[in-house]
Amino acid sequence: MLDERHAQDLDALLPGQSTEHGATRRTALKAALGVGYAAAAAPLMAQTAIKTPSDGLTVGEVMIDVNGFKMPAYRAAPAGKTGLPVVLVCSEIFGVHEYIADTARRFAKAGYLAIAPELFVRQGDAQSYGEIAKLIAEVVSKVPDAQVMGDLDATVKWAAANGGNTRKLGITGFCWGGRQVWLYSAHNPAVKAGVAWYGRLVGAASPLSPKHPLDVAVQLNGPVLGLYGGEDTGIPLDTVAKMQNALAVGGAAAKKSTFVMYRNAPHAFHADYRPSYRKEAAEDGWNRALAWFKQHGVA
Repeated sequence: MLDERHAQDLDALLPGQSTEHGATRRTALKAALGVGYAAAAAPLMAQTAIKTPSDGLTVGEVMIDVNGFKMPAYRAAPAGKTGLPVVLVCSEIFGVHEYIADTARRFAKAGYLAIAPELFVRQGDAQSYGEIAKLIAEVVSKVPDAQVMGDLDATVKWAAANGGNTRKLGITGFCWGGRQVWLYSAHNPAVKAGVAWYGRLVGAASPLSPKHPLDVAVQLNGPVLGLYGGEDTGIPLDTVAKMQNALAVGGAAAKKSTFVMYRNAPHAFHADYRPSYRKEAAEDGWNRALAWFKQHGVA
């Protein structure tokens, strides 16, 4: 369903960081360069608006084995604790830069083992591009959804062996990563809940992306909270309406899924290093995400 307090009128559409201690040099370098990737595309803030300190946390880069391939990931967790609920953090098209790392630390401060895997690493270094169109053409568009699902499966396996309780498994993601939240929530029966921030819902089928969220809505294993902007020109409201209709005829998890639409928010309203950031919507969405995970057993 749609949260009416923040909803656009859909009646016509619906029937009836500073360097972290212990981080590797590579992680530090990527954090330092993380906001430079899209300078040619849009004016960006020099640093994230929110700075989450690492005191009391174990943070930094880890390497996750994916059938012999070593995939880097950023991990943040309360220091010295095990049996932690797990949240997978799926990045935007720009990869795991400081904003994503800080988001992981925010989850760690809330008691989670948060892991943000580098899901583009086989195709290229997302942070080395200065042009978004070129980044999409040369890296992002070449990433198979099946590869992402496998990488996330491997991340869950790593979490189970490194202090995580994967019986309490959640996933969140932003933009490109928001789309993956829907797909992975349908892929892995262990997912208890997902939070998708402005992820695309529809698209044409292709060999690398044979299905999109609308196609798997009825198959969700864990309910998904969709946090979307009413002024997001890249995600038309009618696609949200189509997704709502699909969820309504799905299983229990699909029926529990819901959308919150922030009337005046554009795409990437949570990205606090970009002009698109909307503090009120971002903070409300964050609080809802934490509450959603707790409500559905990821806490």
